[in-house]
Amino acid sequence: MTEEFRAAFQRVLDTAASQAPGFPEAVHDVFRLSSQVPREELAIALEALTPVLGDCEPHAGVAADLSVLAGALVESGAPAGQVGLEVLRQLGSYGQAAVAFIHAWEKTGGGPLPAPNDAGEAEEQRVEQVLGDNAPLATVGWWTSLRYGLAAKAMLGDSGVRAAVRADPGALHELGQIVQALSTRLNEFGEVGELLRMSEADRLIVLDRASRRGFRVAFDGVSDNFQLHTLLADALIGKEGHRLPGTRPDPRWVAASLDGPVDPMADVVRGEWDLVGGDGTWVGNEACPGDVPVVDGERVLVLEPQSLLHSWRAGRRHPHITGSLTVLEELRPDQATAWWARTHPAGTVRHPQAPPLENDDTGAHGRPPRHFGEAAHFAEVDSGPMSAPFAALDPDADAPGGGLSSSFEDVTINPGAAPVFPDTPASLFDPPARPPKEDEDDEDELDDFTVPAAWSGALSPGPGLDDPLGSPLDEPEWREPRSLSDPGPFEDPAPGSPAADPPPSDDRPPGARLLPPMPPGVSDSSTWAPHWKWPMGPPGR
Repeated sequence: MTEEFRAAFQRVLDTAASQAPGFPEAVHDVFRLSSQVPREELAIALEALTPVLGDCEPHAGVAADLSVLAGALVESGAPAGQVGLEVLRQLGSYGQAAVAFIHAWEKTGGGPLPAPNDAGEAEEQRVEQVLGDNAPLATVGWWTSLRYGLAAKAMLGDSGVRAAVRADPGALHELGQIVQALSTRLNEFGEVGELLRMSEADRLIVLDRASRRGFRVAFDGVSDNFQLHTLLADALIGKEGHRLPGTRPDPRWVAASLDGPVDPMADVVRGEWDLVGGDGTWVGNEACPGDVPVVDGERVLVLEPQSLLHSWRAGRRHPHITGSLTVLEELRPDQATAWWARTHPAGTVRHPQAPPLENDDTGAHGRPPRHFGEAAHFAEVDSGPMSAPFAALDPDADAPGGGLSSSFEDVTINPGAAPVFPDTPASLFDPPARPPKEDEDDEDELDDFTVPAAWSGALSPGPGLDDPLGSPLDEPEWREPRSLSDPGPFEDPAPGSPAADPPPSDDRPPGARLLPPMPPGVSDSSTWAPHWKWPMGPPGR
C-alpha cells in the first residue's frame, strides 16, 4: 500500500507542475490511500509538496486543489511543516482578491453573491465596472476562497503552524482582517478566525488576588477563557497544584479541556474567579487569551474573587485540538510585589452583570449573591449546542462577534430563585409559627425573630466558620421549646384544637404573618429580590 501511495503522489506532483489532464484522478487516488499509510510517509509527501505548491500558485485551480490535499494529509496525522505556512500565505493573496470581489459586487448592485464554485465570466464582467483590469484576479480569488478556507482550517490545527504565525504579528493581523471580511459571507472562515485568535497568545503572567502570588504560565490549544479558567484552576489550586485557595475543578472538566470527551455526568463547570486584565479592564470567560491586555510587554491576568457566580459547559471549541497549560515558574515575592503595584486596587473591577455594591448603616458592603445548591446551579445552564461556531476577530460581551453564536455561555446564577421541587408541598418551606409573647411591641418583632433551623445551613457557612466577608455570622437566637402537646411543623393538629381552626383571612401572601418586615430596599414579594441585604441590619432599623 505504501508503494501504491508513493506512485499516486508522484503522479500528483508531475501532473500539477505540467497542468496535465491526469491531475484530478491522481489527487483522488492520494485521498483514497492516505488513510492506509503510516504518518511518516505522509510527512515525507508533505515535505515534497511544499515547493510544488509554491510553483503552482499562478495556476489558481491547481494550487487550491493542492492546498486541500495538503490539508487532508495534515488531518490524517502528518505535521504541517512548511506547507502549512505556504497555504496561509496563498490564502492571504487570493483572500485579499476575494475581498475585493465582494466589495465590487456590493458597489454594482449587491444581491446574493454567487457560490464560489459558480463564479465565472459573467460575474467577472460585472465587477470589472469597479475593478477594471483587476477583475479577473478578484474573480479567481472568490472562486478559490472556499478551498483555501478548508485548507487553512486544517493547517491552523497544527501547533507548529500556530507558533509560526504568532511569531509574525504583522502577518497575523493582516491575515486576520482578510479572514474576518470573508467570514461575513462564508461560514467556513468563522472557524479559521477562531484558530487565528488561538494563535495570538501562549504566555501569561497570572496574579492571584487572594494570596498575592504570581505565576508565569504557558499554554497551547486554548481557544477561549472558559477553557483557560478551567486549566488555571487545575494547575494552581490546592496541594495538587500550587496551593492557591479555592475549590479544585472536577477532573472530568479538566480532561474535557485537554484532550478528552465531555462527560455527560459532569458537563457543567463552576467558575472560581473573575478574570480581570492587569490594566484594570474586565476580561471575563467569554473572551480569548489574546484579549488579555498587555502591560509593560506582558499579558497580565488577575484572578479576582467572584463578584457573581457563573458556570459554563465543559469541553473545547475545537475537539480535534489538544489543550495544554504549564506553570513555568512562580514569581519571586519582589517580582510579584512589583506587578501588584501596577495593577488596580482590590474590589474596583467587578462582573459587568453583578449588582452594584450597597452600603448598610454599618458601612459594610452587601454580600455577593448566592445560589441555593446544585439544583439551582445546574438549572441556570444553557442547554444549547456545544460546537456552534463563533466569529473571527471581534469578541463581544458573550462570544466573538460577526453574527455567529458562541457554544459556551457564561451563565449567571439567579440569586432570586427559590429552590423548586415539583412534588414537594409549599408548606415545607414555610417556617414554623412562633407563639407571640405577651406585652411585646411590634417594633421588637425583628429583634425576636429566630432563624428556623432548617434555613440556617443555607444562610451561613456552618458552625465555627466565618462569613466570607470576614465578620462572624450571628448565632441563631434561643427560642422557647415547643410543648409536647403542640403539633410539630410536619404533624397534623388534633381535631378541635385551636391550631386546626383556619387562620383569619387577610390580603397577605401565605406565610407572610410568620416573617419579619422586609429590610429597606427589598421588594415585598414571594421570592428574594436581587438586592437582598445580608446580613440584616441592627434590630429596629
